[in-house]
Amino acid sequence: MHVYVHVPFCARRCTYCDFAIAVRRVVPSEAYLDAVQREWMLWQGEPIWDQSPQLDTIYLGGGTPSRLAPDTIALLLQRLTTDRPLVPGAEITLEANPDDVTIDSAHAWKAAGVNRVSLGVQSFNPVTLQWMHRTHTADQIPSAVDSLRCAGIENLSLDLIFGLPPELGRNWESDLEHAFRLEPEHLSLYGLTVEPDTVLGRRANRGALVAGDEESYATEFIMAHKAMQAGGYEHYEVSNAARPGYRARHNAAYWRRSPFIGLGPSAHSGFGSERRWNLRDWAVYQRAVAAGSSPIETREVLDSGAVRLEELYLGLRTDAGLPSQQVPFLMRQAWERAGWATTKADRVQLTAEGWLRLDALVASVRS
Repeated sequence: MHVYVHVPFCARRCTYCDFAIAVRRVVPSEAYLDAVQREWMLWQGEPIWDQSPQLDTIYLGGGTPSRLAPDTIALLLQRLTTDRPLVPGAEITLEANPDDVTIDSAHAWKAAGVNRVSLGVQSFNPVTLQWMHRTHTADQIPSAVDSLRCAGIENLSLDLIFGLPPELGRNWESDLEHAFRLEPEHLSLYGLTVEPDTVLGRRANRGALVAGDEESYATEFIMAHKAMQAGGYEHYEVSNAARPGYRARHNAAYWRRSPFIGLGPSAHSGFGSERRWNLRDWAVYQRAVAAGSSPIETREVLDSGAVRLEELYLGLRTDAGLPSQQVPFLMRQAWERAGWATTKADRVQLTAEGWLRLDALVASVRS
């Protein structure tokens, strides 16, 4: 069993963000802890525990979990792991912004049980960070890494965004070099997506934003792929690379379709063919659980076609690939001739060039 805890609070909204967040100058840590604990209690009677009684991973994401009071994080993890035992060596991840990381906070997170931190770097370029409306500066990134290392965090992931508008003059190769110099165990690289209900989306609608083109996007993706391989990283999923032994176990659970519970506003849960997701707004979610009601907004049971599509998409986005019999032989041959896939040990795996065409390739298999 894997648990995701959505912490919605942020100091401000980034220009590209369409996540379920709540901008708060003062984070209501105690109220949040109370609400999530109430929801957690509702899960204790679920039959899913019969097959998965222990917790393999816990992931605090957001939003900005690092804005919670450190003692709140400690109490939350204590409650989860008291009710449900951890497997030996369980992975416990906290997402953090560089400006929230201090020596004291890093030590407090480590003492609470956090053994992996995902640091929201996004870029090392000051102009780019301002354009993104990030709360941290470039200078705060190495300081945050130093604090985490001093606290004993030995599993560190850095997040970066590529495919930015050319007007920024951002040097992607330079950002990658800065990241490598910090020697993280893991890297997550996400291509910029301009969603309609974001600051960027509104700028694009009125013609005030020229997004990066597909050619530049592909060039930067392949550049990162080659650089990570040369640096000793395994590019094991479309957006993720790790040194041997440091793959993100929580995220991998999603790609394997393992059972997971989502706590907090907008959090999703899934087991087998069933999917559930919570009320999106923090205040609405809080009122529901305070009244003793379930915060689940919608439930869905996937039919066989939807399960098949999910298996195709999740399998092809990782280096594990799919059993070769799930892709028609002639189609697989065409992919290999184009340099989009390889077949090893009866499994078809997409190359980096194939990952750039993931959606189209999945659609072609489905049809």
